[in-house]
Amino acid sequence: MYTKTYGTIEISNKDNIANNFLYKTFPGRVLLSLLIRPTVSKLAGCVLNCPASKILIRGFVKRNNIKMEEYKETKYKSFNNFFIREIKKELRPLPNNEHDVAAPCDGKLTAYKISADSVFKIKKSVYTVSDLLQDKELAAEYTDGICLIYRLMPDDYHRYAYIDDGEIVHSKRINGVLHTVRPISQQRFRVFCKNTREYAVMQTKNFGKVVQMEVGAIFVGKITNNKNVSAFKRGDEKGMFEFGGSTIIMLFPKNTITLDETIYENTQNDKETIVRMGYKIGEKTAAGKE
Repeated sequence: MYTKTYGTIEISNKDNIANNFLYKTFPGRVLLSLLIRPTVSKLAGCVLNCPASKILIRGFVKRNNIKMEEYKETKYKSFNNFFIREIKKELRPLPNNEHDVAAPCDGKLTAYKISADSVFKIKKSVYTVSDLLQDKELAAEYTDGICLIYRLMPDDYHRYAYIDDGEIVHSKRINGVLHTVRPISQQRFRVFCKNTREYAVMQTKNFGKVVQMEVGAIFVGKITNNKNVSAFKRGDEKGMFEFGGSTIIMLFPKNTITLDETIYENTQNDKETIVRMGYKIGEKTAAGKE
């Protein structure tokens, strides 16, 4: 079982040869304009859903040092079927205290305080919550709140959960392109406002009205959220990403949670905090507990 000790990783502008070519050269950016189209992503998803794609599994496991003994035993029908594999439930427990804020997924976490004008900054990119949600009235509810960004890499567990009991107020899908979510793309594009994304507005038992958004990325087959959900329990599976790196963004209203200061410090020092689904990252404010 994972110990709940944070790891950190530098937010580096360096990247692999392919991403440097795509984002830092003129011919690469021409090719990129084609690759980020959803039709290309769907085609890649079709390839990875075919039985022949199983040949990719062994190399992927070895290259990413994936501990397959942690996952439920099954015969995979395709690479994508392997990619959305289920982990043994006991390896992703949530905190016992319902007032603790848990990570909804595995990933690399950064945290940002939302300003009075609904803005948060990631490196050179300035985001407004209204652009992210495409809803000015809803965005206003998160003034002075907290934005959490979980960046999932291909070797992370790609299923995600609800962190509290609650009900879905409404949900929305926003169609867009599919840039990589690696830091290199954020030097040129406001990727979270350009990429295809889905979000749910959730009235939660402990943390008020919370937004949980899933953001697609280059070559992600699709975002698959469980449908026809009106009410949910803490720890219930919300959905999964098919192949590729992806992102989950969560918005909390003002004065609802207190975040672990280590996460803020890491973000300010250009570091991501490595978390696993169920890690405690903060807690309900003292006022909220009364």
